[in-house]
Formats: sequence, structure tokens, C-alpha cells
Amino acid sequence: MLAINPGLILWTIVAFIILATFLGRYAWKPMIQALATREDGIRQALSQAEKARNDAEEMIRQNQKNMAQAEAEFQKLVQEGKAVAEKMKEEILAKAKLQAQQEVDRAQQEIQRSVDQARKQLRNEVADLAVRAAEKILDESLDAPKQKKIVDQYLDQLSKDEHR
Repeated sequence: MLAINPGLILWTIVAFIILATFLGRYAWKPMIQALATREDGIRQALSQAEKARNDAEEMIRQNQKNMAQAEAEFQKLVQEGKAVAEKMKEEILAKAKLQAQQEVDRAQQEIQRSVDQARKQLRNEVADLAVRAAEKILDESLDAPKQKKIVDQYLDQLSKDEHR
């Protein structure tokens, strides 16, 4: 049943050697070269990926640095804005106080003018009353302008004495 056939063994060995030589020359060399090329491509891709990762990390560090600078500048601008606002507030308050003081001064001047005018009017009325009273007392007609001048001088003298 099982018999060893030396001719078949010989031809099998010869066929295997021819097939191995043929495959070695025409199939394995191109496959090995393709695998080597693919291996080089993978190595280059890994190298580029590593470089890209390093570049990305550097960019992240740079972005963090830029963000920190931007935050510092923002805080500086906020502080400057607050300072300017405070200065403007103080200027507005100072102007308002000055304007209020000017209004008070104008009102006091107006009051003083009104008081002066009232005194003058009162003086004239007192002078007229004094002249009329003197006329009635003396029962004669006096020179009104002359008497008014005398009364005005007397009232001026009285007001000067009051101010002392």
C-alpha cells in the first residue's frame, strides 16, 4: 500500500528546487523589496508623526504663552480703564462742585443786589416821608430836593456808622 517510489521522490525534490529558485528570483526578491519599502515608509511616517507631535506640543506651549500675555494685557487695559474712569469721575465731580459754588455765588450776589436795591428804595421812601413830615411840622413848603439831599446825607452817615 504505501510504497516508497524513489523516482517520485527525486522528481519532487527537483521540482521543489526549481520552484524555490524561480520563486526566490522572481517572487521573493520583489516581495522583500516591497516589504522593505513599506517598512521604510512606515518608519518615515512614524518619524513625521513624532515631529508633528513635537511641533504641536511647541505650538500649544506658544499658544499658552500668548494667552498669558493677552490676559496680562487685558488686565492692564482694565486697570487703565478703571483709572481713566475714576479720573473722569473726579473731574466731573470737581466741575459740578465748581459750578454749584458759582451758582451759590451768583445767588448771593443777586441777593445782595436785591438787598441793596431794597435799602436804596427804603432810604428814598424814608427821605420822602421825612421831608413830608418836616413840611407838616413846619407847616411851610420846603425845597424838596434840598431837604431830600440833607436826609440822604444823614442816612448815609447812619449806614456808615452801622457798618463800623
